[in-house]
Amino acid sequence: MAINNPKGILLMTIGMALFAFADTMAKVLLENYPALQVVFVRQLGLFTGVTLFMFFTKSWVGKTSHLKLQLLRGVCATGSALIFLLGLNFIPLADATSIAFVAPLFVIGLSHFFLDEPIGMRRWFAVIIGFLATLLIIRPGFQEMNFGYVFIISAAFLFALRQIISRVIADTDVPMTTAFYTAYVSVGIFSLFQPFVWQSISWNWDLTIFILYALSAGVAEFLVIRSLQIAHAVVVSPLQYTILLWVSVYGYIIWGVFPDTWTVFGASIIIFTGLYSLYRERKIKKISE
Repeated sequence: MAINNPKGILLMTIGMALFAFADTMAKVLLENYPALQVVFVRQLGLFTGVTLFMFFTKSWVGKTSHLKLQLLRGVCATGSALIFLLGLNFIPLADATSIAFVAPLFVIGLSHFFLDEPIGMRRWFAVIIGFLATLLIIRPGFQEMNFGYVFIISAAFLFALRQIISRVIADTDVPMTTAFYTAYVSVGIFSLFQPFVWQSISWNWDLTIFILYALSAGVAEFLVIRSLQIAHAVVVSPLQYTILLWVSVYGYIIWGVFPDTWTVFGASIIIFTGLYSLYRERKIKKISE
């Protein structure tokens, strides 16, 4: 496949804007609906997209060389999606998104222990600085302890586990296969709880928001996958941080809330450490080649 970095940049940027929009809609819905129902609808959007893809392309993307790992990754994706929404019940969206970006730092540590990847002192230092930056956002001891932050950090850890598994299966399974298992496992798990938590959706703005939520999350997933397929990862991956800009804009428009100085400062450090880690990883790969 020919590399098309400009198109990849465009797709990743739109994908991040849509992911931010989906998270914003989720926080709106959480005011009236349980997290298990909201996250079920989100994954249902991805489920529908994967199913339609197979229908129109007349292809089966469920074939995998790593069934157990795909199922485990699906469970991690299910857990991280739910726990993230639970956290959104308690803290601002911009704070949650900023803290969630410690996930790449978790990946560095986990890759050392699970994939036996060598991690130099510089990247370990970046990890430590990144985690300290989360304390600037949480500010323990300066405000009442909010377990929403614990939820978000836990979600980031599960997301990192999911990324570690993705590295293992990437050599044999195409991204659409991974999306298939993510969608079908999560919908399968969440559907078990719906008879106990489902609330009737009002035929007004709520239904519209649910539809927009599912569509934006599903489309964003495919745009990001496509972006990583057609462009160099080192070019488009840093654009994932633009989601912080989008959630800040959406949060200001809907709730009139803008991230405070500590959140902006902490998020900036987390972004810097993430980008530095990406740079070091790329440099090490070039040397090894």
